[in-house]
Amino acid sequence: MIGTHWARVARRAVAPMGLLVVLLATALAACSGDGDRLTLYSGRAEVQVEPILEKFTEATGIKVSARYGASAELAAQIVEEGRRSKADVFWAQDAGALGAVSEAGLFAPVPPEVASVVDKRFRAPDDTWVGVSGRARVVVYDPREVPASELPASVFSLTEPKWKGRLGIAPTNGSFQAFVTAMLITVGEDGTRDWLEGIKANDPKTYASNDLIVKAVNDGQVDLGLVNHYYLFQLQSEIGPDKTVARNHYTAGTDPGALVNVAGAGILKSSTRQADAARFLEYLLSEPAQRHFAEENFEYPLRPGVPTAAGLPPLQPEQGPSINLGDLADLDRTLELLRQTGLL
Repeated sequence: MIGTHWARVARRAVAPMGLLVVLLATALAACSGDGDRLTLYSGRAEVQVEPILEKFTEATGIKVSARYGASAELAAQIVEEGRRSKADVFWAQDAGALGAVSEAGLFAPVPPEVASVVDKRFRAPDDTWVGVSGRARVVVYDPREVPASELPASVFSLTEPKWKGRLGIAPTNGSFQAFVTAMLITVGEDGTRDWLEGIKANDPKTYASNDLIVKAVNDGQVDLGLVNHYYLFQLQSEIGPDKTVARNHYTAGTDPGALVNVAGAGILKSSTRQADAARFLEYLLSEPAQRHFAEENFEYPLRPGVPTAAGLPPLQPEQGPSINLGDLADLDRTLELLRQTGLL
Protein backbone atom coordinates (compact mmCIF):
# COMPACT_ATOMS: atom_id res chain seq x y z
CA MET A 1 0.00 0.00 0.00
CA ILE A 2 1.25 3.48 -0.81
CA GLY A 3 1.22 6.17 1.88
CA THR A 4 -1.96 8.11 2.49
CA HIS A 5 -0.34 11.30 1.16
CA TRP A 6 0.17 9.68 -2.23
CA ALA A 7 -3.28 8.10 -2.09
CA ARG A 8 -4.75 11.57 -1.54
CA VAL A 9 -2.78 12.89 -4.52
CA ALA A 10 -4.18 10.07 -6.61
CA ARG A 11 -7.73 10.80 -5.44
CA ARG A 12 -7.32 14.50 -6.23
CA ALA A 13 -6.23 13.52 -9.73
CA VAL A 14 -9.47 11.60 -10.37
CA ALA A 15 -12.09 12.83 -7.90
CA PRO A 16 -13.53 15.86 -9.76
CA MET A 17 -15.17 13.83 -12.49
CA GLY A 18 -14.72 10.31 -11.20
CA LEU A 19 -14.69 7.55 -13.75
CA LEU A 20 -14.90 9.95 -16.69
CA VAL A 21 -11.57 11.48 -15.76
CA VAL A 22 -9.99 8.04 -15.34
CA LEU A 23 -11.21 7.01 -18.78
CA LEU A 24 -10.04 10.29 -20.30
CA ALA A 25 -6.60 9.91 -18.72
CA THR A 26 -6.38 6.36 -20.07
CA ALA A 27 -7.43 7.51 -23.53
CA LEU A 28 -4.86 10.28 -23.54
CA ALA A 29 -2.20 7.86 -22.41
CA ALA A 30 -3.13 5.55 -25.24
CA CYS A 31 -2.81 8.41 -27.72
CA SER A 32 0.64 9.30 -26.46
CA GLY A 33 1.67 5.64 -26.35
CA ASP A 34 2.58 5.40 -30.06
CA GLY A 35 3.53 1.83 -30.89
CA ASP A 36 6.71 3.08 -32.56
CA ARG A 37 7.75 5.24 -29.62
CA LEU A 38 8.88 4.85 -26.06
CA THR A 39 6.45 6.60 -23.72
CA LEU A 40 8.04 8.63 -20.94
CA TYR A 41 6.26 10.15 -17.96
CA SER A 42 8.59 12.95 -16.90
CA GLY A 43 8.53 14.80 -13.62
CA ARG A 44 11.47 16.82 -14.88
CA ALA A 45 10.88 19.99 -16.86
CA GLU A 46 10.71 19.85 -20.64
CA VAL A 47 13.65 22.24 -21.00
CA GLN A 48 15.80 19.77 -19.03
CA VAL A 49 14.56 16.64 -20.75
CA GLU A 50 14.15 17.46 -24.45
CA PRO A 51 17.90 17.80 -25.20
CA ILE A 52 18.46 14.35 -23.68
CA LEU A 53 15.60 12.82 -25.66
CA GLU A 54 16.96 14.25 -28.90
CA LYS A 55 20.43 12.89 -28.24
CA PHE A 56 19.05 9.51 -27.20
CA THR A 57 17.10 9.24 -30.46
CA GLU A 58 20.17 10.26 -32.45
CA ALA A 59 22.25 7.61 -30.70
CA THR A 60 19.75 4.74 -30.82
CA GLY A 61 17.08 5.54 -33.40
CA ILE A 62 14.43 5.06 -30.70
CA LYS A 63 11.85 7.85 -30.62
CA VAL A 64 10.31 9.02 -27.37
CA SER A 65 6.97 10.62 -26.55
CA ALA A 66 7.05 12.52 -23.26
CA ARG A 67 4.26 13.57 -20.93
CA TYR A 68 5.33 16.24 -18.44
CA GLY A 69 3.96 16.99 -15.00
CA ALA A 70 4.85 17.25 -11.33
CA SER A 71 6.60 14.12 -10.09
CA ALA A 72 4.11 13.57 -7.25
CA GLU A 73 1.12 13.87 -9.55
CA LEU A 74 2.62 11.57 -12.20
CA ALA A 75 3.50 9.00 -9.53
CA ALA A 76 -0.09 9.13 -8.28
CA GLN A 77 -1.37 8.77 -11.83
CA ILE A 78 0.82 5.71 -12.45
CA VAL A 79 -0.40 4.15 -9.21
CA GLU A 80 -4.01 4.91 -10.20
CA GLU A 81 -3.50 3.45 -13.68
CA GLY A 82 -1.74 0.39 -12.32
CA ARG A 83 -1.04 -2.21 -14.97
CA ARG A 84 -3.14 -0.21 -17.45
CA SER A 85 -0.49 2.50 -17.59
CA LYS A 86 0.86 3.35 -21.02
CA ALA A 87 4.10 4.64 -19.55
CA ASP A 88 7.23 2.70 -20.35
CA VAL A 89 9.54 4.81 -18.17
CA PHE A 90 8.94 7.15 -15.24
CA TRP A 91 11.68 9.79 -14.82
CA ALA A 92 11.04 11.60 -11.55
CA GLN A 93 12.49 14.77 -10.09
CA ASP A 94 12.88 13.15 -6.67
CA ALA A 95 13.35 9.73 -5.10
CA GLY A 96 10.16 9.98 -3.05
CA ALA A 97 7.99 9.77 -6.17
CA LEU A 98 9.97 6.75 -7.35
CA GLY A 99 9.56 5.16 -3.94
CA ALA A 100 5.78 5.52 -4.14
CA VAL A 101 5.62 3.70 -7.48
CA SER A 102 8.07 1.05 -6.29
CA GLU A 103 6.04 0.47 -3.11
CA ALA A 104 2.97 -0.11 -5.28
CA GLY A 105 4.88 -2.91 -7.04
CA LEU A 106 4.65 -1.31 -10.49
CA PHE A 107 8.34 -1.15 -11.44
CA ALA A 108 10.26 -3.94 -13.16
CA PRO A 109 13.84 -4.53 -11.98
CA VAL A 110 16.45 -2.36 -13.67
CA PRO A 111 18.89 -4.65 -15.53
CA PRO A 112 21.94 -5.34 -13.31
CA GLU A 113 24.40 -4.01 -15.88
CA VAL A 114 22.57 -0.67 -15.79
CA ALA A 115 21.84 -0.41 -12.06
CA SER A 116 25.40 -1.38 -11.07
CA VAL A 117 26.75 1.82 -12.61
CA VAL A 118 25.31 3.78 -9.67
CA ASP A 119 26.38 3.60 -6.02
CA LYS A 120 23.90 1.56 -3.95
CA ARG A 121 22.89 4.56 -1.83
CA PHE A 122 21.49 6.26 -4.95
CA ARG A 123 19.22 3.45 -6.14
CA ALA A 124 16.42 1.31 -4.75
CA PRO A 125 17.52 -1.56 -2.48
CA ASP A 126 15.78 -3.97 -4.88
CA ASP A 127 17.00 -2.06 -7.99
CA THR A 128 13.47 -1.21 -9.12
CA TRP A 129 14.63 2.34 -9.82
CA VAL A 130 17.98 4.04 -10.22
CA GLY A 131 19.20 7.58 -9.61
CA VAL A 132 20.58 9.39 -12.64
CA SER A 133 21.64 12.77 -11.17
CA GLY A 134 22.03 14.14 -7.66
CA ARG A 135 21.54 17.28 -5.64
CA ALA A 136 22.77 18.16 -2.19
CA ARG A 137 21.08 20.26 0.48
CA VAL A 138 23.20 23.20 1.53
CA VAL A 139 23.10 26.37 3.59
CA VAL A 140 23.40 29.29 1.18
CA TYR A 141 24.80 32.34 2.96
CA ASP A 142 25.89 35.95 2.59
CA PRO A 143 29.59 36.15 3.53
CA ARG A 144 29.18 39.88 4.17
CA GLU A 145 26.96 39.01 7.15
CA VAL A 146 28.05 35.49 8.10
CA PRO A 147 31.82 34.95 8.48
CA ALA A 148 33.11 31.47 7.68
CA SER A 149 33.95 30.97 11.36
CA GLU A 150 30.26 31.32 12.28
CA LEU A 151 28.82 28.91 9.72
CA PRO A 152 26.80 26.12 11.36
CA ALA A 153 28.31 22.63 11.37
CA SER A 154 24.76 21.22 11.48
CA VAL A 155 21.26 22.42 10.64
CA PHE A 156 20.42 21.73 14.27
CA SER A 157 22.50 24.80 15.17
CA LEU A 158 20.06 27.02 13.28
CA THR A 159 17.68 27.02 16.24
CA GLU A 160 20.21 29.08 18.23
CA PRO A 161 19.04 32.61 19.14
CA LYS A 162 21.75 34.27 17.03
CA TRP A 163 19.96 33.16 13.85
CA LYS A 164 16.63 34.76 14.80
CA GLY A 165 15.13 36.53 11.78
CA ARG A 166 18.12 35.67 9.60
CA LEU A 167 17.10 32.35 7.98
CA GLY A 168 15.13 31.78 4.78
CA ILE A 169 13.15 28.58 4.19
CA ALA A 170 10.61 27.28 1.65
CA PRO A 171 8.28 25.03 3.69
CA THR A 172 5.83 24.43 0.82
CA ASN A 173 8.65 23.30 -1.48
CA GLY A 174 9.11 19.59 -2.11
CA SER A 175 12.85 19.62 -1.52
CA PHE A 176 12.42 21.19 1.93
CA GLN A 177 9.76 18.61 2.79
CA ALA A 178 12.03 15.78 1.61
CA PHE A 179 14.80 17.13 3.84
CA VAL A 180 12.45 17.21 6.85
CA THR A 181 11.37 13.65 6.01
CA ALA A 182 15.02 12.59 6.03
CA MET A 183 15.35 14.19 9.46
CA LEU A 184 12.32 12.23 10.66
CA ILE A 185 13.88 8.99 9.46
CA THR A 186 17.21 9.71 11.13
CA VAL A 187 16.35 11.41 14.44
CA GLY A 188 12.70 10.51 14.95
CA GLU A 189 9.53 12.51 15.48
CA ASP A 190 10.46 14.13 18.79
CA GLY A 191 13.81 15.40 17.53
CA THR A 192 12.28 16.69 14.30
CA ARG A 193 9.43 18.41 16.13
CA ASP A 194 11.93 20.10 18.47
CA TRP A 195 13.92 21.36 15.48
CA LEU A 196 10.84 22.65 13.64
CA GLU A 197 9.60 24.41 16.77
CA GLY A 198 13.04 25.96 17.25
CA ILE A 199 13.09 27.18 13.67
CA LYS A 200 9.58 28.61 14.02
CA ALA A 201 10.60 30.40 17.23
CA ASN A 202 13.50 31.97 15.34
CA ASP A 203 11.05 33.78 13.04
CA PRO A 204 12.33 32.52 9.65
CA LYS A 205 11.49 34.30 6.43
CA THR A 206 9.47 32.07 4.12
CA TYR A 207 9.72 31.86 0.33
CA ALA A 208 7.93 29.88 -2.34
CA SER A 209 11.05 28.33 -3.85
CA ASN A 210 14.76 27.70 -3.53
CA ASP A 211 15.75 30.15 -6.24
CA LEU A 212 13.94 32.99 -4.46
CA ILE A 213 15.89 32.21 -1.28
CA VAL A 214 19.20 32.30 -3.12
CA LYS A 215 18.33 35.63 -4.75
CA ALA A 216 17.25 37.04 -1.39
CA VAL A 217 20.56 36.02 0.18
CA ASN A 218 22.49 37.46 -2.74
CA ASP A 219 20.57 40.74 -2.47
CA GLY A 220 21.19 41.03 1.26
CA GLN A 221 17.53 40.50 2.23
CA VAL A 222 18.30 37.47 4.41
CA ASP A 223 21.61 36.14 5.75
CA LEU A 224 21.28 32.44 4.99
CA GLY A 225 18.83 29.86 3.68
CA LEU A 226 18.18 26.14 3.24
CA VAL A 227 18.24 25.18 -0.44
CA ASN A 228 19.54 22.69 -3.02
CA HIS A 229 23.11 23.31 -4.13
CA TYR A 230 22.56 24.02 -7.82
CA TYR A 231 20.41 27.14 -7.45
CA LEU A 232 23.51 29.17 -6.62
CA PHE A 233 25.19 27.94 -9.78
CA GLN A 234 22.12 28.80 -11.81
CA LEU A 235 22.17 32.33 -10.40
CA GLN A 236 25.85 32.64 -11.29
CA SER A 237 25.07 31.60 -14.87
CA GLU A 238 22.26 34.17 -15.06
CA ILE A 239 23.91 37.25 -13.59
CA GLY A 240 27.59 36.35 -13.69
CA PRO A 241 29.99 35.18 -10.95
CA ASP A 242 31.16 38.76 -10.34
CA LYS A 243 27.62 39.76 -9.29
CA THR A 244 27.00 36.66 -7.18
CA VAL A 245 27.92 37.33 -3.57
CA ALA A 246 26.15 34.31 -2.03
CA ARG A 247 28.05 31.12 -1.28
CA ASN A 248 27.11 27.51 -0.51
CA HIS A 249 28.03 25.90 2.80
CA TYR A 250 27.89 22.11 3.20
CA THR A 251 27.07 20.88 6.69
CA ALA A 252 29.14 18.06 8.10
CA GLY A 253 28.95 14.31 7.56
CA THR A 254 25.60 12.60 7.97
CA ASP A 255 23.76 15.75 9.08
CA PRO A 256 20.19 15.80 7.64
CA GLY A 257 21.07 19.21 6.22
CA ALA A 258 23.53 17.47 3.91
CA LEU A 259 20.90 15.19 2.34
CA VAL A 260 21.76 14.08 -1.19
CA ASN A 261 18.55 13.37 -3.10
CA VAL A 262 18.32 12.17 -6.69
CA ALA A 263 16.34 12.49 -9.84
CA GLY A 264 15.92 8.96 -11.13
CA ALA A 265 14.02 6.60 -13.35
CA GLY A 266 12.33 3.21 -13.40
CA ILE A 267 10.81 0.87 -15.98
CA LEU A 268 7.13 0.05 -15.64
CA LYS A 269 6.19 -3.63 -15.40
CA SER A 270 3.32 -2.93 -17.76
CA SER A 271 5.65 -1.70 -20.50
CA THR A 272 5.72 -3.72 -23.70
CA ARG A 273 9.04 -2.09 -24.62
CA GLN A 274 11.25 -3.32 -21.80
CA ALA A 275 14.40 -3.56 -23.89
CA ASP A 276 14.04 -0.02 -25.27
CA ALA A 277 13.24 1.27 -21.79
CA ALA A 278 16.41 -0.35 -20.46
CA ARG A 279 18.40 1.29 -23.25
CA PHE A 280 16.94 4.64 -22.22
CA LEU A 281 18.04 4.22 -18.61
CA GLU A 282 21.41 3.06 -19.86
CA TYR A 283 21.67 6.26 -21.90
CA LEU A 284 20.74 8.43 -18.92
CA LEU A 285 23.76 6.96 -17.15
CA SER A 286 26.07 7.23 -20.15
CA GLU A 287 28.96 9.66 -20.06
CA PRO A 288 27.40 12.14 -22.56
CA ALA A 289 24.15 12.38 -20.58
CA GLN A 290 25.95 12.57 -17.27
CA ARG A 291 28.14 15.38 -18.56
CA HIS A 292 25.00 17.20 -19.66
CA PHE A 293 23.49 16.98 -16.17
CA ALA A 294 26.74 18.25 -14.67
CA GLU A 295 27.53 21.03 -17.13
CA GLU A 296 24.07 22.29 -18.06
CA ASN A 297 22.03 21.62 -14.90
CA PHE A 298 24.87 21.85 -12.32
CA GLU A 299 23.71 18.54 -10.83
CA TYR A 300 25.92 15.79 -9.46
CA PRO A 301 26.66 13.11 -12.06
CA LEU A 302 26.15 9.63 -10.59
CA ARG A 303 28.35 7.77 -13.06
CA PRO A 304 31.85 7.39 -11.57
CA GLY A 305 34.54 9.32 -13.37
CA VAL A 306 32.33 12.09 -14.75
CA PRO A 307 33.49 15.42 -13.30
CA THR A 308 31.22 17.86 -11.52
CA ALA A 309 30.69 21.43 -12.75
CA ALA A 310 33.53 23.85 -12.13
CA GLY A 311 33.43 25.08 -8.54
CA LEU A 312 31.18 22.25 -7.30
CA PRO A 313 32.93 20.00 -4.76
CA PRO A 314 32.56 16.28 -5.52
CA LEU A 315 30.24 14.16 -3.44
CA GLN A 316 31.82 12.60 -0.36
CA PRO A 317 31.34 8.89 0.48
CA GLU A 318 29.51 9.66 3.74
CA GLN A 319 27.77 12.87 2.69
CA GLY A 320 24.28 13.19 4.11
CA PRO A 321 22.16 10.77 6.14
CA SER A 322 22.34 7.07 5.27
CA ILE A 323 18.74 6.28 4.31
CA ASN A 324 16.74 4.51 1.64
CA LEU A 325 15.88 7.49 -0.55
CA GLY A 326 12.66 5.80 -1.62
CA ASP A 327 11.42 6.23 1.96
CA LEU A 328 11.16 9.96 1.25
CA ALA A 329 7.76 9.08 -0.23
CA ASP A 330 6.38 8.91 3.32
CA LEU A 331 5.38 12.57 3.59
CA ASP A 332 2.33 12.27 5.84
CA ARG A 333 4.13 12.73 9.16
CA THR A 334 6.26 15.50 7.67
CA LEU A 335 3.29 17.52 6.49
CA GLU A 336 1.47 17.01 9.78
CA LEU A 337 4.48 18.21 11.78
CA LEU A 338 4.89 21.24 9.54
CA ARG A 339 1.25 22.12 10.15
CA GLN A 340 1.42 21.48 13.88
CA THR A 341 4.48 23.70 14.28
CA GLY A 342 2.94 26.51 12.21
CA LEU A 343 5.36 26.33 9.30
CA LEU A 344 2.60 25.37 6.85
